[in-house]
Amino acid sequence: MNLEDIVVEKEPKIIFMGTPEFAVPVLRELIKKYKIKAVITQPDRKSGRDGKVVMPPVKKEAFEHTLLVVQPEDIKEEYEDILALEPDLIITCAYGQILPKEIIDYPQLGVVNIHASLLPKLRGAAPIHRAIIEGYNKTGITLMYSNTAMDEGDIIYRQEIPIEENDTASSLHDKLSLLGAKMIVEALPKILNKTAPRTKQNHEQATYAFAIKREDERIDFSKTKREIYNQVRGLNSWPGAYALYEGKILKIWQCYQTNNFFPELFDGQITKIYNDGIGVKVSNGEIVLTVVQPEGKKKMTALEFVNGEKNKGKLIGKILD
Repeated sequence: MNLEDIVVEKEPKIIFMGTPEFAVPVLRELIKKYKIKAVITQPDRKSGRDGKVVMPPVKKEAFEHTLLVVQPEDIKEEYEDILALEPDLIITCAYGQILPKEIIDYPQLGVVNIHASLLPKLRGAAPIHRAIIEGYNKTGITLMYSNTAMDEGDIIYRQEIPIEENDTASSLHDKLSLLGAKMIVEALPKILNKTAPRTKQNHEQATYAFAIKREDERIDFSKTKREIYNQVRGLNSWPGAYALYEGKILKIWQCYQTNNFFPELFDGQITKIYNDGIGVKVSNGEIVLTVVQPEGKKKMTALEFVNGEKNKGKLIGKILD
């Protein structure tokens, strides 16, 4: 056999880009089967009341495997170090910054993104929260080739899962994180040998999952019980839905719907103290708050909150707004 007949397959240079806990299972699974040349993540940030500087979860995972970590403050201005690594493929998952054209165009195998929705539905920053808040009954993971537009690239694979009645943003986050890890590992052989499918998105069907703002967190009790129930679930465990009680923030972490009607009461008015929570009148019925968090305090059951009120017998009829 002549030397020129021997084909040596070069190990692909793969870079992973991600930041929060959602991306950790993805990186963990990739490391099991592939050599990751570097991990790109957001800079360490101050967190909590004490302002302690905390490294991103993906960085912690990368350090456990002694991987090179790069943390550009602004990737649109600081991409040269990434290109110097000469990546053949970049895999992104919840990185947190929009990639410049220079990065997207560089890898010969493209930039593959793991997005937590069934594109073109719920493009954007908060697809998990919005899927629940907006009453979707299913969601999933989309693997796609990134381009310079937001979540508009060609689809490689999609896999859906149901949104269960008791799912919260937290539980759905965990399910989708594991699904994304599974899907990218299964798809990588075809991505690496350039046989992965590419399907154009139907942009006319696109919806958007914009980042959660402070006004999205406040409960409007003139809405329906289903809308409020979805809002509470969709903001659990971050950042939390809230109402005002006697001028102070009362976060509402869990609630349920009843079939009771109180047409004589105002929306937001406390209807009754139940064995498991606080009833509140809404536009088409009642919800019962079961886990709350008064301003400046820890989470507690609604009954613990009731028992902590000096005038607990006078709670009925008070208004949350």
